[in-house]
Amino acid sequence: MKTRYLDHIDLRVQDMARAREFYGKLLPALGFTSDRSDQECGTFYAVGGDRTSEFFAFTEDRQHEPNETRISFWAESRAEIDRIARLVHEIGGKNLEGPELCREYSPGYYAFFFEDPDGNKLEICFRENPIIVER
Repeated sequence: MKTRYLDHIDLRVQDMARAREFYGKLLPALGFTSDRSDQECGTFYAVGGDRTSEFFAFTEDRQHEPNETRISFWAESRAEIDRIARLVHEIGGKNLEGPELCREYSPGYYAFFFEDPDGNKLEICFRENPIIVER
């Protein structure tokens, strides 16, 4: 059985300096605590133990146009979502929605929706119950 389903996210941003400021505060709060950024790419790894680490990266593309694609991060609790929502508000997230219970998604789905300074859509969510139970 797989132990991971995603390896990394490679996002485009219009302004690298602005993205470094925003994601440099957001990603460590989400568990991506190892900053391995360089001049060309912002890269934050989630490290721990002896396993391969997932990472979140971003690179500048001045022509990037955000779209309806949304990246959602997993939270361990509603309290974690509330904490991240306060942080996102402080660091300049845009179009903030919630935190709120989204029963139309699934029972116990609690989420906070926002955009980064370039308009990329993000979310942090917590599911009290799985959507699909293995049979």
